[in-house]
Amino acid sequence: MSHRGVHNHHRYNAHMRKRMTAPARNVRPKVHRFTAVIEREGKIYLAFCPELDIATQGLSIETARSNLQEAVELFVESADPREIKKRLHEDVLVTRLEVAVG
Repeated sequence: MSHRGVHNHHRYNAHMRKRMTAPARNVRPKVHRFTAVIEREGKIYLAFCPELDIATQGLSIETARSNLQEAVELFVESADPREIKKRLHEDVLVTRLEVAVG
């Protein structure tokens, strides 16, 4: 192999090593959307995620929602994938009903 060919070979290898060790760009984690049902009960707000059967509370709607967000994130990050699959109910629908009263 000529000196020129060796030089190009080393440049190619250096380029490939850099590519393989460079941090991934624009890699975003998969985002899954969950339902948050928030209900006032006395002086507190209860927040519930029906897909994962996780509940929490807060003194305001924002706090209850934030606490639920954190609880769901911690559960998804730390739970065994089998536990997540066991709990996950993906077909949760939230709608309103009209009922005649009186």
